[in-house]
Amino acid sequence: MERAPDIELSPDDYDVAQPEPSALVESLRAFGYSLRTAVADLVDNSISAIAKNVCIRFEWDGAQSFISIRDDGRGMTENELVAAMRPGSKSPLEDREPRDLGRFGLGLKTASFSQCRRMSVISKTETGTSAARCWDLDYINSAGEWRLLKKVNRDRLMEVGEQIAQQGTIVLWEEMDRVTGSTGADDNKAYKRFLEAIEEVKEHLAMVFHRYLEKRGGINIFINGRRIEGWNPFLKGEKATQELPSEKLFCNGAQLSVTPYVLPHLSKLTQDTHRAASGPQGWNAQQGFYIYRNERLLVSGDWLGLGFQKEEHHKLARIQIDLPNSMDDEWQIDVKKSRARPPGYLRADLKRIAKLTREQAVQVYRHRGKVIARRSSQGHVFLWQQKTRHGKYFYEINREHPLIKSSLREIGADKIEPILRLLEETIPASHIIITSSEEPDRMGGPLEGAKYSEVRPLLQKIYSSFQKNGFSREEIFDRLVTMEPFSQTPEFVEAFREEPEGGI
Repeated sequence: MERAPDIELSPDDYDVAQPEPSALVESLRAFGYSLRTAVADLVDNSISAIAKNVCIRFEWDGAQSFISIRDDGRGMTENELVAAMRPGSKSPLEDREPRDLGRFGLGLKTASFSQCRRMSVISKTETGTSAARCWDLDYINSAGEWRLLKKVNRDRLMEVGEQIAQQGTIVLWEEMDRVTGSTGADDNKAYKRFLEAIEEVKEHLAMVFHRYLEKRGGINIFINGRRIEGWNPFLKGEKATQELPSEKLFCNGAQLSVTPYVLPHLSKLTQDTHRAASGPQGWNAQQGFYIYRNERLLVSGDWLGLGFQKEEHHKLARIQIDLPNSMDDEWQIDVKKSRARPPGYLRADLKRIAKLTREQAVQVYRHRGKVIARRSSQGHVFLWQQKTRHGKYFYEINREHPLIKSSLREIGADKIEPILRLLEETIPASHIIITSSEEPDRMGGPLEGAKYSEVRPLLQKIYSSFQKNGFSREEIFDRLVTMEPFSQTPEFVEAFREEPEGGI
């Protein structure tokens, strides 16, 4: 569509189609925020205001529960506060300060509206000038206008000791229908859910803002008086962590950096460190790219639609991407700052880096499996055995292979033997020889290209067979790494060993 020409129009040439306040405000509640992402959006504002301390308070009182977020940032004048309370207070097309974590000018409003029906803000600048405003969604609906209230619930803030000392801002959420609903204060199940939500917020903030929490002169975030410790997904303090070479890529003239990490094997970590490194979602889910904008985490553990699956033996691969806020449009950063997608012209480079990192992660498992295999007193267990008959070579399936042996016993030799014999007598030996001679590079190896999810049922079956025969867990894994086809792909055995249920 062509842009309208810059000409003077008379009132007869247009209609003013103002949005219906009650309809629009309810739409603003449906951006898909969770409680943790909504709170994180408000912490962004505190960081942009150069706050050093952010104090978050969760107060339980059933339907009268509330949440407050207080910081010691530079505060806002009355005019600045009114502008900040206006939906769409900033265009994403405007140039921003490098430190600015916002984009659309919607975060304060949409994040707050997503959780509560009454949001109040009190702010004080270093000159001591204070200002207060309140959005009450029920009042907007009844008034039919965007009436920003000048009166806030100061008594509630004073009641819990939420005061601004020198300068800063307080955001108060009341009537939190999306958090507590209409539940009573004595509803123990609802109270338990409230406590669980607080824990989820803590874990999320520890991850999203870990670089601010870790660095000297950074920021302190408190929840109900307790400081949050940052959660670093890359285990940079561990000697066995591999930091692969960083790369600089360019996006429309701006530079971004990509730094891959391969985390240590379980055997190199203490139990507490391994548990902590699993993150909010668990080891397998946390693999992939971690996208930061101005050191704020946007995406945690995602292969960005580059064609990779979250496989167990790749879970040690985590890749850090650092973006400036000038790339928001190219990376499709959403309002919630929880989704990003790379531009098409960067996909090939990112896929190449991801592939190399995943391969290095597999090598950690492969090395570990080979070490165990060397230590094992068991000899290699082969599925196929070479035999001679009438001076010629033949190949037979090893009846002592654990899976074959258990199948013969459980299903019955009379049913299994005909199948085994058919396989032995129909091996396409001549075709294999010709293909191997003419196109040796196209001959696939055992389990080549297989996914862990495809191999796991086979491992589970063999594991169960050994169990039934009285073998201990360690004895079973010692045998698995010396058995075909796993002797050549020990990373699958190691991934199976590390499952939370212990491979059972």
